[in-house]
Amino acid sequence: MGLAATAIAMAAGFVLAGTGLRAQKADLASVLQQMDASAGKFQDVTANVKVDNYTAVVQDHEYQQGTTAFRRASGGMEMVTHLKTLDGKAYADLLYRNGELDYYNPVQKQETIIAAGANKQEYDSFLATGFGATGKELSAAWTVTLMGMESIDGVQTAKLDLVSKDARVRENFSHVQVWLDASRDISLKQVMVQPSGDSRTVTYSNVEYNTPVKSDLFKLDIPKGTPVQRR
Repeated sequence: MGLAATAIAMAAGFVLAGTGLRAQKADLASVLQQMDASAGKFQDVTANVKVDNYTAVVQDHEYQQGTTAFRRASGGMEMVTHLKTLDGKAYADLLYRNGELDYYNPVQKQETIIAAGANKQEYDSFLATGFGATGKELSAAWTVTLMGMESIDGVQTAKLDLVSKDARVRENFSHVQVWLDASRDISLKQVMVQPSGDSRTVTYSNVEYNTPVKSDLFKLDIPKGTPVQRR
């Protein structure tokens, strides 16, 4: 997994799926079936994001906010995320496309490009789990538990707890919780918990679903001459 998968998981947030399910009647099978019905409709999404990074050993929170976008493309899922600190300082820019994660740190003025290589399917799967994954794909990759139904910003969501069936993923995330709006195959919140007890909480707002995203959005504005490290 390493930095690339961790960064993808952070930015993507494992956006999944949930409305149309009545709280008192919801069960896991109905959530997965709704995902199957909605998966093929997903094309793209943009949203504002808020990130809460929690370090357990010192009980400290670090916050960022910004924007993110995902879209289906011929080469697979593409993702771009721009994060700033709460006081507006640039924090991180990430672009995933064609099996490469391009990460720009504006503070250190450093660009890092990570090639998925043989792990491209694994990285693409992280993004697909968030956008357009079917219920069958979700249950094939994760042990899924329905924790109940919750309303977020007036939207009925299914709260799912996910434990990866891949030991390599569990080395980075012991489990992931997502609040799913299945009618659009997106989530409004997720919490990724590491074995250390550290966690990353991402919430989404001002979501625009299936409104064509401009191509120039999927570019990073990196100053010329910036050092590049490839992995």
